Amino acid sequence: MTTARTLVRPAAARSRRRPSRTRRTVKRNLTAYGFLCGALICFAFFSWCPIVREVLLSFQKTNFVGEARWVGFDNFRTVLADPGFVDAWVNTAEFTLLALIVGYVVPFAIAIVLNELKHARAYLRFVVYLPVMLPPAVAVLLFKWFYDPGPGLFNQILHAAHLPGLSWLDSTGTALISLVIVSTWMNLGSGTLIYLAALQSIPGELYEAAELDGAGLFRRIRHITIPQTRLILLVMLLLQIIATMQVFIEPYLLTGGGPEGSTVTVAYLMYQYAFNFTNFGGGGALGLMLMLVLMVFSAVYLRVSREEAR
Repeated sequence: MTTARTLVRPAAARSRRRPSRTRRTVKRNLTAYGFLCGALICFAFFSWCPIVREVLLSFQKTNFVGEARWVGFDNFRTVLADPGFVDAWVNTAEFTLLALIVGYVVPFAIAIVLNELKHARAYLRFVVYLPVMLPPAVAVLLFKWFYDPGPGLFNQILHAAHLPGLSWLDSTGTALISLVIVSTWMNLGSGTLIYLAALQSIPGELYEAAELDGAGLFRRIRHITIPQTRLILLVMLLLQIIATMQVFIEPYLLTGGGPEGSTVTVAYLMYQYAFNFTNFGGGGALGLMLMLVLMVFSAVYLRVSREEAR
């Protein structure tokens, strides 16, 4: 009798413990899903809803006061017939290419230099990241004074070197590269710190072995640094292309699309349709086109990078 009672009690105790353990697991999962739902709601409200609204807007004619009217592909026809449509895409492609040549290489080079330094590394990281902490409008207006053909800093430097000044923002030959310089300076800090973090994750034994073999700085960069940071380089390349193809603040505040439309980008033309021409449907059509181009590029890029990784 005692033995049977002894055997029953642990079983009963285990059965009583199971609900409590299950209850804790359910409570923990519900808490996690609660936090996840909050993030999903915010993401849906600020990201998915505007995307869906833009898609609908591209097929409508509305002034946001009266009732919207469906017009089919009329907005797309209007945008495609615009003489500045092709120029906007060409300017955007040129800006993206120049930004990749300058803005993609410079942060990586600065990160390599900072990684090689032994002293004042923290101070220099702060100096490099400082432009990111400035509001974009402030940084752009600061460069607008730098580019001033009279008392501007850049022309003063050229005059001090006995060189002729340039019409930085007033010439079709220099306006676009001037915007690239501003964009590179504004985003230099973020890219540099990301590259620096990737460089510091490389095992030091690789560099030590290369130095013992007599490898110089450039050989170490070619055979160790670049292969070890290949993944982050590919990710940053994709992110930079997506960001530069949506450039808007620089042409809006510095050149207003001029001179002679040489700095009108797709995003700036979208703004003109929506707020200058009061054609919100045309602006939505341009935005949808840009989104589709970036989606196709991203899909192709990810497919190629996945095959190379194999």
